[in-house]
Formats: sequence, C-alpha cells, structure tokens
Amino acid sequence: MASPNLVHGRQSLVPFPASTTLFPRPPSHPLSNYGFATSSGFFTRSLALFSPGILVCRNSYSRGARGSQSRVRSASIQRVTEELTEDESKDSLISGDSIRQRFLDFYASRGHKIIPSASLVPDDPTVLLTIAGMLPFKPIFLGKIPRQVPRATTAQRCIRTNDVENVGRTARHHTFFEMLGNFSFGDYFKKEAILWSWELSTKEFGLPSERLWISVFEDDDEAFEIWHNEVGVPVEHIKRMGEDDNFWMSGATGPCGPCSEIYYDFHPERGTADVDLGDDTRFIEFYNLVFMEYNKKDDGTLEPLKQKNIDTGLGLERMARILQKVPNNYETDLIYPILEKASAMANIPYPLADEQTKLKLKVIGDHIRAIVYLISDGVLPSNIGRGYVVRRLIRRVVRAGRSLGIEGVEGAFSPIIAEKVIELSTHIDSDVKIKAPRILEELKKEELNFVQTLERGETLLEKMLWDALSNAEKSGTVPCLSGKEAFLLYDTFGFPVELTTEIAEEQGVTVDMNGFDIEMENQRRLSRAAHNVVKLAVEDGANVTDDISETEFVGYDTLSTQAVVESLMVNGSPVIQVSEGNDVEVLLNRTPFYAESGGQIGDHGFLYVTGSEKQQTAVVEIKDVQKSLGDIFVHKGTIKEGILEVGREVQAAVDAKLRQRAKVHHTATHLLQSALKKLISQEISQAGSLVAFDRLRFDFNYGHALTDTQLEEIERLINDWIEASTFLKTKVMPLKDAKEAGAIAMFGEKYGEQVRVVEVPGVSMELCGGTHVSNTSEIRVFKIISEQGIASGVRRIEAVAGEAFVEYINVRESQMKNLCSMLKVKAEEVSTRVEKLLEELRMSRNEVADLRTKAAVYKALMIANKAFEVGTSQKIRVLVESLDDVDADSLKFAAEHLIATLQDPAAVILGSCPDEGKVSLVAAFTPAVVDMGIQAGKFIGPIAKLCGGGGGGKPNFAQAGGRKPENLPSALEKAREDIVSILSEKAS
Repeated sequence: MASPNLVHGRQSLVPFPASTTLFPRPPSHPLSNYGFATSSGFFTRSLALFSPGILVCRNSYSRGARGSQSRVRSASIQRVTEELTEDESKDSLISGDSIRQRFLDFYASRGHKIIPSASLVPDDPTVLLTIAGMLPFKPIFLGKIPRQVPRATTAQRCIRTNDVENVGRTARHHTFFEMLGNFSFGDYFKKEAILWSWELSTKEFGLPSERLWISVFEDDDEAFEIWHNEVGVPVEHIKRMGEDDNFWMSGATGPCGPCSEIYYDFHPERGTADVDLGDDTRFIEFYNLVFMEYNKKDDGTLEPLKQKNIDTGLGLERMARILQKVPNNYETDLIYPILEKASAMANIPYPLADEQTKLKLKVIGDHIRAIVYLISDGVLPSNIGRGYVVRRLIRRVVRAGRSLGIEGVEGAFSPIIAEKVIELSTHIDSDVKIKAPRILEELKKEELNFVQTLERGETLLEKMLWDALSNAEKSGTVPCLSGKEAFLLYDTFGFPVELTTEIAEEQGVTVDMNGFDIEMENQRRLSRAAHNVVKLAVEDGANVTDDISETEFVGYDTLSTQAVVESLMVNGSPVIQVSEGNDVEVLLNRTPFYAESGGQIGDHGFLYVTGSEKQQTAVVEIKDVQKSLGDIFVHKGTIKEGILEVGREVQAAVDAKLRQRAKVHHTATHLLQSALKKLISQEISQAGSLVAFDRLRFDFNYGHALTDTQLEEIERLINDWIEASTFLKTKVMPLKDAKEAGAIAMFGEKYGEQVRVVEVPGVSMELCGGTHVSNTSEIRVFKIISEQGIASGVRRIEAVAGEAFVEYINVRESQMKNLCSMLKVKAEEVSTRVEKLLEELRMSRNEVADLRTKAAVYKALMIANKAFEVGTSQKIRVLVESLDDVDADSLKFAAEHLIATLQDPAAVILGSCPDEGKVSLVAAFTPAVVDMGIQAGKFIGPIAKLCGGGGGGKPNFAQAGGRKPENLPSALEKAREDIVSILSEKAS
C-alpha cells in the first residue's frame, strides 16, 4: 500500500508529516525524515526526474551511457488511476529533459538537422509571439527563402495567451510550452511521417499500442490506409474527423492540408463504442502531423503545392504527463518543482491543498515560466503589444500569490519563485541563467509597481461603490456596479471579479456579471485575433520574383559595379520600362548597395545607363534599399533622366561619403556597447539600434538613468579606443564557433550556420553583417548627445561621430553665436545672463499672479452680498456665481476668501472662463456642511461634466475643469439647484 503522504504518485520534495492541521508548516530540516523519503520512493523518483542520466535502483546508483538511455524502476510509486496494468507499472519514469533529447536524437538519427529553438519574439509582423513550432520555418513553407536542409527537428519554445483563463483549470492548458517537431521541406511525406511518429511513440517511448488512437481527415484515404495497413492500427481505433478538427489552414488563403493526430487513452476499459476523442477525461492528443500539400486560392479552391511539406508537433508537457504517470501536465518534473516552491512560500503543502488553492499554484507555476523566458528574450512589461502580455501575466501571478498569503523579500515574492524556473532552464535555453539578474530585477520592479496599482484600484472601487449607492438612492433602484466597471478593476488594476463582488456585497451593491462576461469575451476575442493565427498567405506581387534569384551583394569590397536590371516595379506592379520623373523599385542581379538590416539604413547612390558610345541615357537616384523575400535587394528611387528598361545593364554606384558615415556610426555603435558593458554592467544587452548617416541610436536594457559622470566616462573610453588606431578584423565562421569565441549577437537578427564576425581586437566582437571602418581612427571622434528612458527598463543613447560630429558642432556653434548676439554677451557669459533673465521672469510672473489674486479677491468681495440662506432648522449661506475670466489659481483664492468671509456653515461654488475653450470650477464647503454628508469632490464632478470636463478633490474643497465655456451658465444654474435641494433636505 502506498504511503498516505503520496498523492497521485507525487511526493513533495519537502516531506510533510500527516497532520490534522489544515496548513502544517514544513519541518525545520527538510530531510530529517530521510528514512520515510527513501522507503516511499521519494528519493528515487526525485533523483530520476531531475538527473536523467542516472539509473536508480533500490540500493544502488549507476551512471547511464547517455540521457536518452536512462530508465528508472520503482514499484513503490502510486499510479494515477487503476487503468495501468501491472506490467506497465514497471515502465520507467522519464524526465522532461530526457524526453526532449530522445525526441531530437530519434529524428537526428533519421537525417534531420537539429535546429535550436528560435526566440519567443518572432521575425514575423503577423503575430506578436512565437505561438507554434512551425513559425520559424514559415518563410521556407511559403517558398520565400530556400531551404537550408531538407529535414529539421526542433524543441521550440512557444507562448499562447488566448486561453489564459483555462490555465490551471484543465490538465493541459499552458501559456508557455515546448513543441517538439520534425519537419520536411519537400523531402519525405505522409508515409515516413506516420511510420516514424508511431515508432517514436511505441518503441522509443514505449507507449502501449492498444492505448493509442488515431484521427485522420474524413477524406484522407491515403493516411487512413497507411495507419491501418502499414502501421497496423485497428480500424476501430482510427477516427475520421471533419474539416474543423483535422484540416489545417494557415488563414483564408495559403498553404494548407489534412492532418492526423495521435491520442493517448487513459481509460481503455471504457471500450470502443461511441468514442469521443475530444473527451479530456479519457484522451489527450499529444502528437499532430500536418500534411501541407495544398494551396488555398482566393476563390476557395485547392491546388496541389509544388513542394509538399511535413509540419508536426509533439507537446513536451503532454508526453511528460503520460510517461511520468501524473494526473496533469503541472505535476510533471517540468513544472512541479515551481509549484512546490510556491506552495512552500505559502506554507501550504501542495498534496494537501484544496482545488482552489491548487488552481492558484498552477497559475503561478505556469505564468512564471512564461514570464522568465519572455523577459530573457527581451520582452519587458509595458502597456502595449508583447509587453502587455508580460505585464498581464505578472499581475495574475501577483494576484494569485497575494491571495495565498505569499510574502517575499522587500515586498516581492515573484523573483524568488522565478529562481526555480531559472534553475530548471539549463536544457531549455542556456541564455536564461546568463540573463538572470535582469530577469529578477524586472520582475521585482513590476511586482512592486503593481502592488501600488492594486492599492489605487481599492481607492477607485471605493468611489465606484459610493457612486452606485448615491445613484440608487436618487433613482430608487437597487445599487449595482456595471460590468464595464468590474472589468476595468479586473483588467487594469488586477482585481479578481470575485473580490470585487465580495467587497461590493458587503456594501449592499450587486455586480452586473453578465456585463462583465461580455467585456471578458470581447477581450478574449481580440486576444485570439492578435495572438493565435499564423498567417501564411502569399503576399501580392510574389509572382514577380518567382524567377528571380537572390541578389549578389558585393558592397563589402566595392562601391561600384556593373549589374543587370532583372525586374522593375511601379506602385507594386511589375512593368517593362519606366520613364523620367517616376518613382521605381529596381531589382538587380548584383549590387554594391547595402540593404537596410541590423539597424543600419540602406545606402544611397545612383544607377547609370550608358548608350553605345558610352553616353549616359538614363540616371536613377536611389534613396533606399530594402531586403524582400529572403536576400532579394529592392532599390527604391526616382528616374532623374531617360528611360530604364528590364534587361538593361547599369552602373550601380553607392554614395561614398554617406557610406563612410554609416560605417563610422556602425563601428561606433559596437564600441558603445562594449563601453556600457565595461563601465556600467556586463548584464546590459542591446534592445534595438539605428545606424544612420547623421547619427547613431542605441537602445539597451538597464533600469536606471546614467549620470553625467558615467556618460563622460563612456565618451572618454570610446575616444581612447578610437585614438588607439586599431585595425578591425572580419571573418566568416560557423555560428557555434563564433558563440564559443564570445561574439555578441545583434538584437532581433537571425543567423544561419555561417556568420560574419566583426572584431575590434581587445575591445569588441559581434555577429554583424553591417559595413564598418577598417581602422578605428576613421571614426575620428565620438560624442553622446542624449540619454533617456524609452520604456520600462530600456534606455536610449543617441550619439554622433566622424563627419556627423563636425556638423553637430557647427550647428551648435552657430546657435551659440546667435545667442551671444541677442544677449550681447560673450559665449562664456551666456549661462549667467540666461539665469538672470529667468529670475527676472519668475519675479514678473509672481507679481502678475499676486495682482490676479488681488483682483479675484476684490471681485469676490463684490459678490459676497449675493449669498443667500438655505434651510429651516439651520441657516446655511450659499453662493453660486461666475467670475468671468479669472484663472484657476485665482478662482481658488477667491473661494477660500469667501468661505472665510461667509463663515460656517457655508457653501461656495464658483466658475470662470480663463481662456478660449477652457472652464474652471471650484466648490468650497465649511466643516458643518461636510458633516451633513456633502462632499465637494463628489458634488463638483457631475457639474464639470456638463462643461465637457471633470474633476474632484477633498470633501471640503475641490476643483474641476471643462472644454465648453458656452455651457458654464447652465452648469452653474444646475449647481445652484442641486446644492439648494440637498441642503434644504439636510437642514430641514
């Protein structure tokens, strides 16, 4: 019999003794109960799961030949359910890391190239994040770039947030997951894909064939026959399914095809009659095979693809659940250690937790994985795009943790749990540990900021409830918080709707849950549209380049070359010739022009066409060069003279002076990054760049503004490197060798197996395809012109070098001469003179403000006699008037003076139109009026709305504004009626 402390075969890494206490605290020494841990299988299972290269027996340990061969036997581990046979209980428990490696090794042994996981930030404008394993190969599937290998296999990191509300509620939903895939680019097809997927599942991973079910597209007889006749799957275990389930489409048009899926059956005892593969309580789909064989046209018809492809995906977390025999993906070794860390911080043993608590722990475990890998890939919290995904996930983690009572260090707990994710990241993404300090810093900062947001949300909720009660009292209805208000609290301020409902009910206010659900569904719909579609439709004009090869770039070695015009386009349409005065896009067979990439803008220059006697017959001015469909260079320019035709030979010439400026700024950018790492922090990494002719811009991840002293030190170091006159080295080498040599990758760039390395010996080494100076002395001088923050945790430096520096200095010198002339002082006296002028201006403004205040008080005295009394049991003096064009500050002084003059109890409401299109309002109540339950802040808000504005303040004094001066008279009349009505009732 299994130990009662084991739940679903999962033993807590910190063994908690059985207790009647609901939330027992862990023992002071986690391994004090060592005998219990080993006898129950705790030690053997933990060792097996977290050390896949070790074979574990009851009394001995031995190192396996390789991770993929490791197998563990442990008869003491309790099974999830009774559906596993006695023979199956002897199967090994394989770690998630081992599953990943065995998958890759399996396909590598079958001719597949192992490709490292791409970033979670895709090089694709149609999606925010990498949501599928095939996404990095999209250009190959579309035929935009040639395949580098015929077969590939990957373990791709993915993010999906369209179903974030299901995380923790189901056994399989995640935001972050790994998709293991094997791909064929016009090589093998259905038969091989099916046979290998079956061999992997049944032989490599040892899944019982009788537990596997297959789905195929209803019309895909070929796949059905392969599964049945060649693999041997019984007919009753193959289900034909419709287009919604088993026909993959990338979008309205584009590549598509039938798919086939492999399901694991947890309950074979239920038989084969009336089987529903969508039943999550019985089945889990773990392997999907897409047979990409058609192109869907605009009219909806399907045409066969010239190149048939295979795109597959095996969910690592799902396979780990099956092989590790746990009830859900969260209790696999990929995620469970994170849950244990969170549960220990909450002082709640996971096996003893109730379902609601487990749900919150699963949310923390899942989301914190996604957050760590997103930040590692350069996605920082913000209010837009990818940054909002990170921000929302962090807020969900913080909400869940706070509801469990988790406390951290210096007010933040998420970085502590994230440390466990980083610890587990070795075989997923080795860069995570390198970037750990920045990841933890961003998490801590965002959590602390969000806690402050929560507190502001509490204040807003209090106001919403007050307004709901007030409105209900006036209208005689039941007080209710609208669905939009509840959703605002949920989405912006992180309030769970359950908490909002609970607090509202305490105040006697209901919540419109139907309205909340509508708002939530609207957000989900937008989220799905933004995050969950991989668009593979072929762009317009793709046929133009069907027969055009990649452009040969010769610009590293020369700035001028002979080339042939292969294609011309005007407004996106192909043409044979273009005449003078027209804008044109030119495709050449070879070019010296650098196309924009890696932050460096494209070259400028000219294309010259010469006649038979070497006379120029056409001139094209090139103002931009872009890459399209791989490495096809598109030269964008204007025909200045003559006519340009397809097939003509041209002389392509780059503007040498502008190229030199770009070279200077690009090399200077490399020096800047090295200086930042050397002087500020080794953790600094590039977050974007611009290499232009007139300046350079460098964005980097850092949480603090640089001081003037630091900027001066950076400038001094870079100029020292420039003065050293060091020759640069450039060479092409394998990507692996470049990384081992310490070369830094540029932000957002993708690299092939062979990369270009640019080195300033002893200073910097980067992977870079840009153009650079030959010697640092060509840069001449470097000057930082600005440093600022552009997003949370991201700073930006702009600088100039070389000829651009000379221009910068000349402009500043001209401006200084003008200032000296206007102020009639020398250059060194400008600062003193400006300071004196500012002081004189300040004094003048103070004098004007004093005069305005005195004028306002005088006007107030003139209207004080217009005050009237309200009430029977208590006489309250009331004044509601307009003070014409008095400014807001003076209106405030006037109201304060009137309140003091009229004495308690009194209420003063004033309005004015200080400028065109502006309204100022103020309400001032004495203590006796406030004691009646009347608040100036709540009173003035609705009045301001009548003038197209809003405002608020304290119970005794509030200011507001508006944009409709024409409504001020009626607004003040409304204020008069309301204050009289309220005070009459209170003082009767």
